[in-house]
Amino acid sequence: MTAPFIMLVDDEADFVETMVKRLGKRNITAIKAFSGEEGLETLKTNMMLDVIVLDVKMPGMDGIEALREIKKTSPLTEVIMLTAHATVESAIDGMKLGAYDYMMKPCDIDMLVGKVTEAAQKKWDHEEKIKDARAKEIMSRYEQ
Repeated sequence: MTAPFIMLVDDEADFVETMVKRLGKRNITAIKAFSGEEGLETLKTNMMLDVIVLDVKMPGMDGIEALREIKKTSPLTEVIMLTAHATVESAIDGMKLGAYDYMMKPCDIDMLVGKVTEAAQKKWDHEEKIKDARAKEIMSRYEQ
């Protein structure tokens, strides 16, 4: 199985740097952004991202706003929301907007890796179904 390509979006720089290193040791390529706005800009040049791990509470554009924009520009990219206890409602709102799942901060690295792997597999399965549907459509044109 291919390793997921992910982006961590969180305003806590130390947390992001640590998680990127820890994910790298588990063969997950992770890029980073420190705000919702930066995450969206980074996504524009990294459209092959499988999963975005997105903090709910950030200054400027919060995670819910960023999620809305991510789903507009890259609907198949899965998003895992990260939240502190006070913002569980926001994470649930995120699920309604299309987030794959949410996790509480601080998160266990092995649980995060598991969720990222599941989310990436969901994206890959969707992409495969789209390819199959396109192939069937093309083949049907030649069968007529």
